[in-house]
Amino acid sequence: MSRYNPKESEPKQRARWDEAQVFLTKTAEQAQGKDKYYVLEMFPYPSGRVHMGHVRNYAMGDLVARFKRARGFNVLHPMGWDAFGMPAENAAMERGIHPKGWTYDNIANMKTQLQRLGLSIDWTREFATCDAAYYGKQQKWFLDLLKHDLVYRKESQVNWDPVDNTVLANEQVIDGKGWRSGAVVEKRNLTQWFLKITQYADELIEGLETLDRWPDKVRLMQANWIGRSKGLKFSFPFAANAPAGFDGLEVYTTRPDTLFGAGFVAVAADHPLVKALPASPELDAFLDTVKKGGTTQEEIDTGEKLGFNTGVTVAHPFKAGETLDVWIANFVLMGYGTGAIFGCPAHDQRDLDFARKYDLPVTEVVLPADADPESFTVGTEAYTGPGTIFNSDFLNGLDIETAKAQAIAKIESMGLGEGATIYRLRDWGVSRQRYWGCPIPVIHCEDCGVVPVPDDQLPVVLPDDVTFDVPGNPLDRHPTWKHVKCPCCQKDARRETDTLDTFVDSSWYFARFTAPDADEAIRKADADYWLPVDQYIGGIEHAILHLLYSRFITRALNTCGYLDVKEPFAGLFTQGMLTHETYSEGVDEVGKPLWVDPSDVDITTDGGKRSAIQISTGKPLIIGDIEKMSKSKKNVVAPEDIFDTYGVDAARLFVLSDSPPERDVQWTTGGVEGSWRFTSRVWTEFDSLPDEEIAGEEAAALELRKAAHKASKAVTEGFESFRFNAAIAKLYEFVNILRAADVQKTGTAAKREALTILAGLIAPITPHLAEEGWTRLGHDGLIADAAWPQFDPALATDDVYILPVQVNGKKRGELSVRLGATEDEIREMALADEGVKRHLEGVTVRKVIVVPNRILNFVVG
Repeated sequence: MSRYNPKESEPKQRARWDEAQVFLTKTAEQAQGKDKYYVLEMFPYPSGRVHMGHVRNYAMGDLVARFKRARGFNVLHPMGWDAFGMPAENAAMERGIHPKGWTYDNIANMKTQLQRLGLSIDWTREFATCDAAYYGKQQKWFLDLLKHDLVYRKESQVNWDPVDNTVLANEQVIDGKGWRSGAVVEKRNLTQWFLKITQYADELIEGLETLDRWPDKVRLMQANWIGRSKGLKFSFPFAANAPAGFDGLEVYTTRPDTLFGAGFVAVAADHPLVKALPASPELDAFLDTVKKGGTTQEEIDTGEKLGFNTGVTVAHPFKAGETLDVWIANFVLMGYGTGAIFGCPAHDQRDLDFARKYDLPVTEVVLPADADPESFTVGTEAYTGPGTIFNSDFLNGLDIETAKAQAIAKIESMGLGEGATIYRLRDWGVSRQRYWGCPIPVIHCEDCGVVPVPDDQLPVVLPDDVTFDVPGNPLDRHPTWKHVKCPCCQKDARRETDTLDTFVDSSWYFARFTAPDADEAIRKADADYWLPVDQYIGGIEHAILHLLYSRFITRALNTCGYLDVKEPFAGLFTQGMLTHETYSEGVDEVGKPLWVDPSDVDITTDGGKRSAIQISTGKPLIIGDIEKMSKSKKNVVAPEDIFDTYGVDAARLFVLSDSPPERDVQWTTGGVEGSWRFTSRVWTEFDSLPDEEIAGEEAAALELRKAAHKASKAVTEGFESFRFNAAIAKLYEFVNILRAADVQKTGTAAKREALTILAGLIAPITPHLAEEGWTRLGHDGLIADAAWPQFDPALATDDVYILPVQVNGKKRGELSVRLGATEDEIREMALADEGVKRHLEGVTVRKVIVVPNRILNFVVG
């Protein structure tokens, strides 16, 4: 009997797959009527190294692809690279290399690593978003969106890093400073390109209702991000110091029921009213402070509330003779509503914090159900729950929703405003002031304005001869690239030097995969056949932006005639993260942890207490929290080390079996060692089948065949429902049965059938081992081409079932009942059971309730 050697067998099996081109995608015609199945994992950024998080994500996708292929589907399972973006440009600046070379070298390294995983990917469809052949097609449909009025330019406020001379996304601003330069970030107004995602806001919300194979939490996150709300848009009449050119101050509110609780009115720092105020050093200083403040919604919500009293007042629409001061507040944003609010401090925490700081009125107008209207007051915490309106004149006694309707009707009757629906969603700003991205294909001409690049001049290719020795966008400094002739008037003109947000690149790649070599961006016949993606797999961190942008671009491409579908992903699965303990030497002089790589750590246990020693220095280490694997904390595990030690299949098995796939998995050496031992046991069963035919015993053979068909049923159901760990647990049980089965009793025919089923069941999980077993069992061809093991329902169903027995509703025992037993037979079995009889002694059985396959209950008195 030979020992399984993954170092030898795994490369051999991958070579067989490559030689047979077994994973090449078939066209609809070649598939000869098979149903299609498109499985796609979110494609990776080519950082240069595959980590175990990649292994988990792609092992899941590969399981689904192999399973569906074996089930008779025509499968599309492609791979590409999300290759543009700042990391490559940062590498260029830090290492003196070109982003292009850095990116393509990383792609080559990562492709080799991923291919070692044995993924059933059609690599002939591979592309990177930095390929001119890809982004040139993107430029073409971008211009079509421009023709359909889905692209526009406008001036908007951005986060500007004055050292790197670039715009930063909100998440790149840390404590008010640029994440790379450390410079204090400024708010600037720049002319930017935008995509009209808001035009599809209602569609994007309503489309969520059709996505019944998406996680509920993801659909909720998207709905909240779009943020559709119904409320009231109205104008406060000015009372004093009204600036010139304003008839009133328009606000939007979702809580018109609380108008009687208004304590102030506030506008954003960049509101037009602020620009109309008289200049003063105090005002300028306040605006400078706001510009340096938080940029994310969380920072704004939790940060210190700052205000400046403009001296302007407005009249309260419901309280004759009363006025409200107009403030500039740092927590009011121009991007939402009208850029102006009325503050109701008693029932909004931000408003309350602001009012307490500046000693503004706090009037309670929503009364909790159990509160006394004479004594109810708000302290430091606003009341935001349900209740009845009070202190509100004609709204008194109404519930919140009724009061909203009455307040809106009153404002409308006064001619001050009307009910309105608005959205939190803003149009998508796609301009990026950097080199390594898709060039925006327009030309600026002083006479003709913005001119689209003609089709015959696409793609607009990035120049290779750029330098990164000076901060800012190299395209602005290039001596020739941006200087062109206007396509309309032939006068000197200038290329757009902004490049597109990388989210644009990943918003349509799934459609390009359907025909990656097509002359057009999307070959409609292929897209019609393959889309939508049947199963999309990726991290929860992309639940909002990437998925939302992809849904929007799909709709925009539908509008422009590229696609018939509107939803790109019919099914979505968000896998959990891979985690690992962290280890550190302590902290440096500024309190930053000095992380240590797990490969340099030796763990010992003494009396149940674990301790860690750094192997290279012998120094004791601090064992930290279990956290997501990340390079910054050095708690990553190199897949190559695992592959070399235990084999690829053992690594695949571990990441698929350790916990439900939607939950986080803690990486442990013991866990992968257990998976390796299982693969060895499986091989032993394959290799131990005798060559000679043994007749065996009919009863033993039947029991083994039943176990095999039950396993097939359980694994099939587990794979279909994404309960991979439960399916693998059934495989462990089945292998234990196989190991215990004596071939002299079962016979070789039954054991060969059971092992053949086992090979098919493990093929999506441990494909190399499955191929070895398939060959050892004497089967021709590849198991990668074999059909999925079909179970016989008669063999996969138990002859008996366990029936709980209750007395007055409390479980007192259980019976093994044969299928088809009558109620009388079940009752007699229960009365004969010694355990049941003990609980019936000295009582009168008043009723016996029998529900076959469910329960038996004795009602006694």
